[in-house]
Amino acid sequence: MHFEFTPRVIALREELLRFMDEYVYPNEKRHEEELAANARAGRPYAELPMMAGLKAKARERGLWNLFLPESEHGPGLSNVEYAPLCEIMGRRYWSSEIFNCSAPDTGNMEVLARYGTKAQQERWLKPLLAGEIRSSFAMTEPEVASSDATNIRCSIRREGDEYVINGRKWYITGAMNERCEVFVLMGKTDPDNADRHRQQSMILVPKNTPGVTIVRDMALLGVYDPPFGHPEIVFENVRVPVENILLGEGRGFEIAQGRLGPGRIHHCMRAIGMAEAALEMMCQRLVSRTAFHKPLSEQGVWRERIAESRMLIEQSRWMVLNAAYRMDTVGNKVAAKEIAMIKVLTPNNCVKVVDWAMQAFGAMGLSQDTLLTHFYAYERHLRVADGPDEVHRNAIAKQELAAYQ
Repeated sequence: MHFEFTPRVIALREELLRFMDEYVYPNEKRHEEELAANARAGRPYAELPMMAGLKAKARERGLWNLFLPESEHGPGLSNVEYAPLCEIMGRRYWSSEIFNCSAPDTGNMEVLARYGTKAQQERWLKPLLAGEIRSSFAMTEPEVASSDATNIRCSIRREGDEYVINGRKWYITGAMNERCEVFVLMGKTDPDNADRHRQQSMILVPKNTPGVTIVRDMALLGVYDPPFGHPEIVFENVRVPVENILLGEGRGFEIAQGRLGPGRIHHCMRAIGMAEAALEMMCQRLVSRTAFHKPLSEQGVWRERIAESRMLIEQSRWMVLNAAYRMDTVGNKVAAKEIAMIKVLTPNNCVKVVDWAMQAFGAMGLSQDTLLTHFYAYERHLRVADGPDEVHRNAIAKQELAAYQ
């Protein structure tokens, strides 16, 4: 297989690289300063003032909603075409939002574009596509092993023209953000169904609905993540209209499988971008520092780590492109094995690169003076998000063994 860039991707990639050089990298310090200013003002989850201007510039330059394959709502790029663009955005953990390509909004927009009614699309998809609001995906629960979606306990019970929702969710990415207005929530409408994969449904829950209570924000590796947040949320007798159900009762697992494929591969694309940035930082550091009477870059252990880092990144990139190609050609369901493989391989490879970069910086690598701690937290949490490595390895093994049973 060949993964040459199409002329359209070449043009978008060059424009995106210019944008990063002109507007993203020079604003890193401002980004941190505005985060600190929001915290001092008592609004840590407010949108940063700089973001509105950057989003307007990105939209003017055609760098907007690039993730959406549907030409009706997005530019119609394939997964293979989007991969190099998503990777570039991932070089800074906060920059995807500038292009309206950040999780969990990307997954939620795909759900609404594929499964939403015209009314749901008008109410929620349209403002999400415009970047006017943000959203969250409420699935993970503290009481059960949520990597097995059939374990979900959150109750969605119909009463007349309404559904009543009761449950507790946590690590709901983006839900603390002041601009988050809606949750795509997964729960059980038919817990006694003999088919465990028909018990679940997905439903749209406006954040301001009575009974929705944000209990606390959750830290990632001991660090909070404003302005997005990953809170624990209680849904207590939350009532929404029956029109808010997505696709129909019992279709939640089906939607989840359709959503998680693109979501997982986008995470991996961004992870590769972070690893590339970490390797660049590592090399710059090694040529500028001396220890034991010679530059670090001339010491054997660091040359081994540089070479190994390049191989790990390339291995991840080609595996991700292969998964993207399979998704484009045979569909997400058939490509499940390839998606599972990159979900294990990519964060494991990339976190190793970031870890070596942190070691190259010594104490500074553990501080707020580099982006490496943010990269590490992202890469490490990706090994747990959307199911831990063991879940995906099991899925891969089952497919391999199927031919022999």
